[in-house]
Amino acid sequence: MRLEGWHLIIIIVLALVLFAAPKLPGMARSLGQSMRIFKSEVREMKKDGNPEAKDGSDPVEGKVVNHPRSPMPDNHPADGNDVPPPNRA
Repeated sequence: MRLEGWHLIIIIVLALVLFAAPKLPGMARSLGQSMRIFKSEVREMKKDGNPEAKDGSDPVEGKVVNHPRSPMPDNHPADGNDVPPPNRA
């Protein structure tokens, strides 16, 4: 007797029903939530796609947030790239 593809599928389904029966409702619920989230994200992506702004040349509004500057040593120019010095022991 030779096992074919559909035989294996039946065996896998039977094993799932027998051994994972208590977990099946939770797995189905989680799969349904994932599908809902996926569909809503695809819908949002379709809604956000403007054919006019495909080249990226449109200006983007933003808010500039300034942070308080710490006193800098005289030999370190304040060029806007405030990176703390590495910690050395």
